[in-house]
Amino acid sequence: MNQKIAGTLYIVSTPIGNLEDITLRALHILRDVQIIAAEDTRHTQKILQHYNISTAQTSYHDHNKEEKAEILISRLKEGRDIALVSDAGTPGISDPGYYLINRAIEEGIKVTPVPGPTASIAALSISGLPTDAFVFEGFLPAKRTARQKKLRELSTERRTLILFEAPYRLASTLRDIAEVLGNRKIVLTRELTKIFEEVIRGRVSEVIAKIEGRRLKGEMTLLLEGAPEEAAAGEVPDLHEYLKVLIEEKGLSLKDAVSKASKDLDIPRKRVYKEALSMQKL
Repeated sequence: MNQKIAGTLYIVSTPIGNLEDITLRALHILRDVQIIAAEDTRHTQKILQHYNISTAQTSYHDHNKEEKAEILISRLKEGRDIALVSDAGTPGISDPGYYLINRAIEEGIKVTPVPGPTASIAALSISGLPTDAFVFEGFLPAKRTARQKKLRELSTERRTLILFEAPYRLASTLRDIAEVLGNRKIVLTRELTKIFEEVIRGRVSEVIAKIEGRRLKGEMTLLLEGAPEEAAAGEVPDLHEYLKVLIEEKGLSLKDAVSKASKDLDIPRKRVYKEALSMQKL
């Protein structure tokens, strides 16, 4: 008796905004598979209707990923082909697709990519920041203490940093970046490929000023220049800028600013004090 051949799990990239940003191969796969596993079936239905695709959908999201993954694995073992799609872009990047992909690999099921748009690379391509080496960090922690800790860990990273952020946390995240990493060059992108596409470039302080009072919508992609060479050698970047923010903008005394900078940046107090004194002489 012949053993049933398992189906293929296709990882299908879909538009991040403009519906025309989809490949011919992606449309072909979405039509031919037996099931489309979608992070949000309502969102994916807009794409399917636009291209007259009638393939059945099932929901697969962060809240049902473990239970639904087993059902999808079972269908794949029965010989059905399944397309995994996220709300936008490439599945498996900052979404629950990672779990299903690994379960399929564990079960020896063929996993095939159908490449296409991804917000991080689209933003990087127009950022004007170095593209020869970069690191994608996804979403920073939601809580400020954990977020600042993560930023301190990234303080000596020389590659261009790519981050995602929700609109309601954007302002606080930018302030944390300014405090921990200094006033580096940054690029904020939102609504890429859509009608209201926006790219905001400048130093962190300039971008903060540009968005002040605005109610921005949609997930944001932030691209931040890497640490200067001296930071990679063990020096925390922009200590001068951080002290400047603490003293001039937050109104801290020199003593308090030195204490806070030493604690936040994990730099010996003596070195911070020396830098603060040199600033007073300017």
